[in-house]
Amino acid sequence: MATATNIEGPTKRIRWNELKRILEDRHRALTHEVHGRIRDARTDSTRGCHVLDEGESSEVDIQDDIEFALIQMKAETLNRIDTALRRINEGTYGCCFECGGEIAEARLRALPFAMRCKDCEEAHETSEQHERIMAQRHGSSAIAFELRAKGLSGNN
Repeated sequence: MATATNIEGPTKRIRWNELKRILEDRHRALTHEVHGRIRDARTDSTRGCHVLDEGESSEVDIQDDIEFALIQMKAETLNRIDTALRRINEGTYGCCFECGGEIAEARLRALPFAMRCKDCEEAHETSEQHERIMAQRHGSSAIAFELRAKGLSGNN
């Protein structure tokens, strides 16, 4: 008689193989896209040598910044996919990085490179948000302190 673990093992392997294929396909597509964007950026930078006015120059700078941010985001996603593929090969894929519990299959299908279960991810995001708020408060407090120290605040 088959036990639940015997049924679960092959079923889970089939699911992980399917998710591995999805990750590998996404990795190939993103790699191709990133290389294309980098190639295009290099071509654009060596192409035109005409003089730009201040407005055109500013617009080009903004477009370059956006392009760089997109490349950076895609490269970060590639790193996450690489980590997920490594975890599949190690046999730790689908386990939450924080609590060690199982990451729901629905979550992995939606986000195949997820490293945390839903609850741990929510806690992680809440913690990061709290840290950002504290850093902003600390930053604005530091500015207010400097202004008071220099006698520049309106409360003299």
